[in-house]
Amino acid sequence: MLSQTEAVLNQLLDFLLAERGEQRPIEWGAAQKADAFRALCNVRPAAPAEQAMLKLQDQYLQHELSIKGVVTADELNWHGAVALWQGDITRLAVDGIVNAGNNALLGCFQPLHRCIDNAIHTFAGVQLRWACQQAMKGGRLDTAGVVVTDAFNLPSKKVLHTVGPIVRGGQPQVEQVAQLRDCYLSSLQQAQKLGLQTLAFCCLSTGEYGYPKQAAAEIAVSTVQSWLNKECRQLRVVFNVFTDEDKQIYETLLR
Repeated sequence: MLSQTEAVLNQLLDFLLAERGEQRPIEWGAAQKADAFRALCNVRPAAPAEQAMLKLQDQYLQHELSIKGVVTADELNWHGAVALWQGDITRLAVDGIVNAGNNALLGCFQPLHRCIDNAIHTFAGVQLRWACQQAMKGGRLDTAGVVVTDAFNLPSKKVLHTVGPIVRGGQPQVEQVAQLRDCYLSSLQQAQKLGLQTLAFCCLSTGEYGYPKQAAAEIAVSTVQSWLNKECRQLRVVFNVFTDEDKQIYETLLR
């Protein structure tokens, strides 16, 4: 007998596959279904969805979030206005999270890719890609620009999408250093404008965009701490890391 969650997932997959003129293979197991849901969300074009499908999707994503567990700002280890937290940013219940997006701002279309852009779009739900499409209207976001959307099924309230510089081998150029700094500054300024109290940054530009991790972290920490000291003492900032290497780098810089 199917669990309620698997029954919901079956119906959700049927909706997503029907959009593509396909049918769900009967031999799919639970893990295959979960992967198929994520992959179908990843490749789905930016478009509105039927309310019946959104209801099922939201129910499924909220169930998945309850399993992963939400982490609130009060649970973090704060050092003044800054905290370092290692984990999945889609679990953070803060006012805003910063997404490392591409300049089309439509998320990662590669099925099951492990980038943060893919995870945020997956667990926010298909509404996020459509919201980004509505905001961009087919345009491209300049490097270091910021667009703000709702977070939909994520525990955060807002997603601040920014585009970091791409570094292909070697050390970043002077312009790229300035662009990465501006990603942090633009996001902080938007957070202040929106009246956010807590904001979480991932390690911008260090994944697929190739910015050296140590250099990027130095920019992140110095830019954020300087801005908080000079501009806004009401905002608290979380440096969110995923790997042990990134955690060690930030721990050293924040001592």
